Amino acid sequence: MTDATTSPAGSPASTGKPILQVSDVHAAYGMVRVLHGIDLEVRDGEVVVVLGANGAGKTTTMRAICGLVDTTGSIRLDGKEIVGKKSADVARLGVAHVPQGRGTFADLSVEDNLQVGAFVRKDKEIRSDIDRWYEVFPVLGERRQQQAGTLSGGEQQMLAVARALMGRPRLLLLDEPSLGLAPMIVQNVFRNLQSIREEFGTTMLVVEQNANLALGIADRGYVIEAGRIVLSGTADELSSDDAVRAAYLGY
Repeated sequence: MTDATTSPAGSPASTGKPILQVSDVHAAYGMVRVLHGIDLEVRDGEVVVVLGANGAGKTTTMRAICGLVDTTGSIRLDGKEIVGKKSADVARLGVAHVPQGRGTFADLSVEDNLQVGAFVRKDKEIRSDIDRWYEVFPVLGERRQQQAGTLSGGEQQMLAVARALMGRPRLLLLDEPSLGLAPMIVQNVFRNLQSIREEFGTTMLVVEQNANLALGIADRGYVIEAGRIVLSGTADELSSDDAVRAAYLGY
């Protein structure tokens, strides 16, 4: 187990090059400071999870990476500084964000949502990628002309993930993918995320309160409290840490 001042423990997937490097990041909403020097790293092919209670700064960390909140410090994507860039520019550089509450366009059809997800692309393979995600999420294919707002919560989450992946991102950010979903649906969502990681090698940073499921698909993780990283380590190390188990795993 490592603390906030040392590098995170290694894992089989952590031998890849860093895709995301967050260093001494501070973020605020007006005069209210939320992040106080966040440091974390995500390497190529990894799934990294950020755990923490409500109000700890998890969502703000995601918003800082995406350029959606006032931020200082350094955030590098493939070595390029992105602090100060607009959110659309961050998306064009390869960051896809699935926010809390899914964020689908409720009045658009499933297929139109997927088309919107490819807005950063100029290639001719958009149609084939839509068909690919219909194969991964068959229920979306069955409902391709249905308005997104009429889908179930689990189906909307699948659509949100598929729409984000339509951008062929270097990094997929997932903010509380289990939020508001029934336990059985949550398990299905995480199985899908694991399958996507295994089949496509998608690099993910996942903010989640359901620590059991999140650590089950993760290589490494960080624990954030009051806007600061207080623990980091491999998924196995965090799962066996007494403080983490008591606070997040329920045993």
